[in-house]
Amino acid sequence: MNWMDAYPKSQEPTLEQIEAFIASPLWNGLCSWAEGAYSIAPKVEYSTCSGAPGWNVKYKKGGRALCTLYPAAGQFTALVTIGAKEASEAELLLPMCSDYIRELFARTQPFNGARWLMIRVADERVLEDVKQLIHLRVPIKE
Repeated sequence: MNWMDAYPKSQEPTLEQIEAFIASPLWNGLCSWAEGAYSIAPKVEYSTCSGAPGWNVKYKKGGRALCTLYPAAGQFTALVTIGAKEASEAELLLPMCSDYIRELFARTQPFNGARWLMIRVADERVLEDVKQLIHLRVPIKE
């Protein structure tokens, strides 16, 4: 079933329903990492954005977006924005990232000074890359 059909605007899903729909351990891996590392809670929001409409999960820290997660059956996409402030650090990180992330970064054109990376999190390597990119946006305070 399609995410938009399962949860239309009039029916906000719970975090448990989102997790069950995605049915991927990678989802739990990213959510528990973000919540633990940054001491934050997820926020379920509805977006009318034409690129990825529907319910999504946002993580923010100190007013900065860490990532927005877009559910799909059996998988999810993480939006991580790399701004001009993080660009040079991202360039240094890229050689250690998966081919998928390097190729995505290369073909994503900057928009308003930032690269809006829509990352399909399909394996553990990409999950770790997403964590590193989020860490560039907002460093974890020890």
